[in-house]
Amino acid sequence: MIEDLRDRLLTHRPLTPPLQGVGFRYGCNTTVLQPWVDYWANEYNFTQRAEYFNQFPHYKTNIQGLDIHFIHVKPDDSKCAGVSDKIVLPLLLLHGRPGSVREFYDAIPGLSCPYQKYPFVFEIIAPSLPAFGFSDAPVRRGMAPPQIAVIFKNLMARLGHDKFYIQGGDWGSIIGSAISTLYPDNVLGFHSNLLLMQNSCAETKTLARAMVASTQLTSGEAAKIPNLTNIIEETGYIHEQATKPETLGASLSDSAVGFLCYMLEKFSTGTKLEHRDLPDGGLSYRFSKDELLDNMMAYWSTNTITTSMRIYGEFFSNKNRALAIDDFPTPVPVWSCQAANEFLGMTKSKLKYPHLRGVTLLDDGGHFLAFELPKLFIDNVFLGMQAILDYRNTKTEL
Repeated sequence: MIEDLRDRLLTHRPLTPPLQGVGFRYGCNTTVLQPWVDYWANEYNFTQRAEYFNQFPHYKTNIQGLDIHFIHVKPDDSKCAGVSDKIVLPLLLLHGRPGSVREFYDAIPGLSCPYQKYPFVFEIIAPSLPAFGFSDAPVRRGMAPPQIAVIFKNLMARLGHDKFYIQGGDWGSIIGSAISTLYPDNVLGFHSNLLLMQNSCAETKTLARAMVASTQLTSGEAAKIPNLTNIIEETGYIHEQATKPETLGASLSDSAVGFLCYMLEKFSTGTKLEHRDLPDGGLSYRFSKDELLDNMMAYWSTNTITTSMRIYGEFFSNKNRALAIDDFPTPVPVWSCQAANEFLGMTKSKLKYPHLRGVTLLDDGGHFLAFELPKLFIDNVFLGMQAILDYRNTKTEL
């Protein structure tokens, strides 16, 4: 696999020169791309990075016909003192796309060790989503977030956790919300750094605002509506992945350079939208080359680029819409945080989340919060879970 990858990187066609002064406005600037190609082929230490990946215990278990991969880290006094004096909370830690379990590597040690004066620590279960990375992909249509929710609830039960907590952003949030809706008696609390909803009301409002902005508002007026112009400009990939994932996937799984270009653009704008105006896309603002390439290897080495995109098609399918899962409230207590540079808007719906305990508006961070700023991420997970525990202690009927 490594030799094949290097061959693809070193034998690509000449890259088309970018427009002058375009930065990352048209996507990944090809002037920046070539050094990344050279580094991945010649300097990225595959053996060393594999050892880095293997620092945590990895497992697979077959659930409903799919081999599901997960990292499992239990609090251990030999690694951090004081664990025996703390309450251990099982935490299902869910990634999104184009992220992977690699997002959590700097956060896992902090979550599974005593932190400040909090009376609890977390036992971490961090799975790869079905069709992502090291987990199997389904062979039939229909694997939307509610179906993934069933798999992960069964995973937690298999590990001995009938009741547990959830943290998720991006797809991890949507799946976490689905688990909380379908299994409210099993989920003790839900923390999200991107609380999203899919129902007719939310979609209609977003679509109507976008249509008005594109037809009736000046660019200055549209810019005054939070997130509106960004949603219009930065979500074209969602439409393509939701409607034609196989077409896009065939290109990205065959061309390592194309895949690299596609992924770098997402991490540039996902970290900070202002990076679109920088010649280098601000790619070194939060991450090293090794860190981003680690995440890409989770997709490339397993050839799950195409299969991971299918979740968009399943999510927006008529079959999934008919479930109308976000029309049903969940009694699970929830805590939400919004990073300063998150371009996708979060929900504060008291109809869906009547026990929303609080929202933290962070003054830093972007879409990949745990990956970018693990300390800030850890702070808010502990803060939110403490609020959830306090609430549960006063609401015994929950």
